[in-house]
Formats: sequence, structure tokens, C-alpha cells
Amino acid sequence: MHQGGSASEPFGHSLHVAVRMAYALQASERYRRFKHRIHDLLENNANPYKKVLDAMMIMLIFISVVILIREVKNHVADGWLFFNNYVISMIFLTEYLLRLWVHSSATARIIEQYERDLFVQRPFRLLSALGAVMREKFSYMRKPVAIVDLMAIVPFFHEMRLLRIFIIFRVFKLFRYTKSLRQLLSILSSKRFELLTLLIFASIVVFVSGVMIYVMEANNPDSPINTLYKALYWSVVTISTVGYGDFVPATNEGRAVAMVVIITGIAVLSFSTSIVVSAFTEQMDEVVRTKTIQDARALSQFYLVCGYSEIGALVARRLRTRGRKVVVIDRDERAVRSAKEQGLIALVGDPGSLESYKALKIDFARQVLCVLCLDESDIANVSTALTLRAMHQEVRILSVLEHEANRKRLKLAGINEVLYVQEMIGLVAAEFGGKPVAFEAIHALSSEQSEVVTDEITLDEHVARRLGTVEALHVKPFRLILLGVYDLAERHFAFHPPKEFALQSGHILIVMGMAHLIREFKADLHLR
Repeated sequence: MHQGGSASEPFGHSLHVAVRMAYALQASERYRRFKHRIHDLLENNANPYKKVLDAMMIMLIFISVVILIREVKNHVADGWLFFNNYVISMIFLTEYLLRLWVHSSATARIIEQYERDLFVQRPFRLLSALGAVMREKFSYMRKPVAIVDLMAIVPFFHEMRLLRIFIIFRVFKLFRYTKSLRQLLSILSSKRFELLTLLIFASIVVFVSGVMIYVMEANNPDSPINTLYKALYWSVVTISTVGYGDFVPATNEGRAVAMVVIITGIAVLSFSTSIVVSAFTEQMDEVVRTKTIQDARALSQFYLVCGYSEIGALVARRLRTRGRKVVVIDRDERAVRSAKEQGLIALVGDPGSLESYKALKIDFARQVLCVLCLDESDIANVSTALTLRAMHQEVRILSVLEHEANRKRLKLAGINEVLYVQEMIGLVAAEFGGKPVAFEAIHALSSEQSEVVTDEITLDEHVARRLGTVEALHVKPFRLILLGVYDLAERHFAFHPPKEFALQSGHILIVMGMAHLIREFKADLHLR
């Protein structure tokens, strides 16, 4: 730092202090964490506190506008005027300054300039660093939303009566806090060239027709259109097909102009409507995709199904019946459409691509219970697993196996459990860290055959006391297989328990067999 400060003796100390402060702030964990929290609160739509902030700001905007309207002809209490002129304005000013602060890092620019000058052995140029900081801040200040924020603060200087009209600019701040309005602006902006062209055309028609009607009507004492302003007003009202009727041409020439303007107005409205409809049609897929991503990010915990094949549909359906949340990613639009028809959150994307998961912006550690790779291709499942492992090392991954020869590839890709339908019985006992995370998926997979299914039978206190042990179940007459007993309280699965295994209330019997025979067995348990 000494080299940067000693290069210019009169300012050496001040420059040294500026650089030292920049380094101190950059190294301060508390400062960086605080700035990140402010940025997250103001800009991150997934932050739950941002919704509270947005709601509060919207409420303040409406209060401010209501006070402005009431003040026109009625007396407003001094307390409300103080609240509107000072409190609300100060809140908006604070928000504006915070947004300006988090937009860019002044300390980073100072450090960057200092290290660059130090590298080329020249004096530290503080003014250049400050100039870079100001350019970045100004790039934010000239954005439309920032200009609206600034105009909303102007009423703070309420001694200038004329400036109070700028309170109405606070209404435009609603676009910042309301997603639907922002989406509407985004959709319309995609057709800004067409809309601008139509606006220019309409403006030319308004001006030409205004001048023509003025020339035709101004010298007629019976005509109310006797000034250019009234002529332009009449032209705007007529081309918009509103037609108030307050100004009506009195000459035949003026009426001829009116007919042309009316026909042109209908054409302008038709074109503008078609442009807006076209914009919504083109952007609808993106709007739906954005909404789907937001729905997925809002879930606390869910199963991520990669590949909505026939097995995937069975798994997702079974998970939903158990009250589990499911998110589906599939590259096939038809499969995604089918998943949505089943009420699932589904997104078109390649499960083997990082971009698909980056778009979701989900927290794998906090939100994803288990990833189910259920594509019909083992190669696709390997690709998905490799991508997921590159993003998160600890997430649980379960995959279906189509061909036994690919089992090793799936294991090497980082998949925790490989499910082979033909080995379903042996895999029911698989547990992840003592928790049967994959049990529901295995259960659904075992239902792939329409005739043979697995089912759970929960024992109540009466049935458990009467039976006593597994031997008393007598499953063989019903041609059923007892895969195991799950102890819900202990979260333990006993695979193929011995005959003397004691049954207790709350135990869940996992049985496999014909669906109608399982129903008969359930009835028999309660009728013995």
C-alpha cells in the first residue's frame, strides 16, 4: 500500500486511507454478509421476506395516492400529511439509496484500480477509481425503474406545491413490486418495434387529420372546432373510436375527414390488438415455464423425477397418493404435458444438462429428498447421475436398471441404489443411512406388472394382539409373499422376519401378491 500512497506526496495519506478502508470492508465478513442480505431482500424473489417488503411498499403507495386525492377538496389531518410527506418519502429514499449501494461494489473498484496501478508501477489514481464507481452507479440511476423511484421521492420537497404532483409516480413503483405487471411489460417489450411503428403511424394520422379538420372547420362560425388544439383533441378522440360527441364537424369536408379518421382508427385498434395477442401467444410458454420454476422453488421438500417414462408415471402417482411432492424433468414435451395433466410440477429440460438444474435454482441439500432417474435408457440415467454428482455430492440418487450389463456403469456414475424390476423382492430392504428413503419408489416400481402388486397393511392394536407373531399371519393360503415388517416408531425395516417375530400395533406388513388376494387377506385379518 505504501507504494500506491507515496507516489503523490500531497495526497499520499488520503489515498492510503482510501485503499486501506476498501481492503478492510472487502475483508469484513460482517459487511459482506450484511450487503448480501440487503441485496437478497431487495432483488431475490425467492426470499420470503421480500414478499413482506413488497406488500408493505404497495400499501404505502396506495396510502400516499389516497391522501393526494383526498387533499384536493378535503382537509387531511396534519398527522397523515406528516406521514405522507416525511415518513413515506424517507422510506422510499432509504430504499433508493440501498438499491444504489448494492448495485455495484465501490470497494472492489478502488482495490482493482490500486492493484492495477501497483502492477504497472504508477501512482494510484483515486479519481479514476471514483470515476469507475460513479459510472456504475449512474448506469443504475438511468434505468427506468430507478428514475421512477427518484421521481417518487421528489414530493419530499413539498414546499414546492407543483412537485406534489410527482406523488403519482409512486403508482409506477407498483411495477417493481408486482410480478404480474413486470411480466406484462416484458411481454409487451418483445413487440416494442411493432408497437412503436404503429404508434408513429397513429401519431402521423392524428397530426395530419387534426390539421385537415382545422383547415376545414376553423373559419366556419357554426363549427366548435376553431383552434388547432381542439382539432388535435378531436382527432385523438375520433381515431381511438371513443367519439365523445362534444366536437362535431359542421362542414361536409370535415365530415369526410372524420370518416377517414374513424376507419383508420378501427384499423389501428385491430393492428394493436393483434400485436398484443401475438406477443402473449409467443411468450406464453416462457411465462408458464417461469411459473413452474417458481412453484418448484417454493416447495420445502420433494422427490425429483428425471424422466417421465411409464415407470416414472407409476412412481410419481404412488408418491402423490402418499402426500409427497414431486417435480418432473423430461426432455419430451408430450411427457411433460402428461405429467402436468396428472397435477405434477413438470419442466421441459434435459436431465443430463446442468442448465436444467441451474434454471430451477433449487437447494438440493434442503429441498430434494431423493432423485429418481427413471428414464428408459440406462445411458440417459448415467448422464443424469454424473450431472447431479457434479452439482451435489451428497444428494441421494436412485435409478431404474433396464439392462443388467449396465449396472456397473450406473454405480460408477454415483447412483446410490440401482433398482432392477426382476430383483424387486431383494431390494425392498435397501435403506439409505437407516432411513427407507427409496421405499415408496420401490413400491411403485414393483407395481409395474398389472397383476402382481405390493401393498402395505398397518396393524392396529386389536389385530396385533390377536396375532402375536408372524407365524399367525398365515399368508401362504392366500399365495402372498411377506417381504418384511416396517416398524414406523423405530424406523426399522425387518426383511423376511422369522416366524417368532413379535407383531406390535403400528407395524406395517409389506406383502406381494395378486391384488384381489391381498384384499381378501386384509379382510381375513380383521374377521378372524
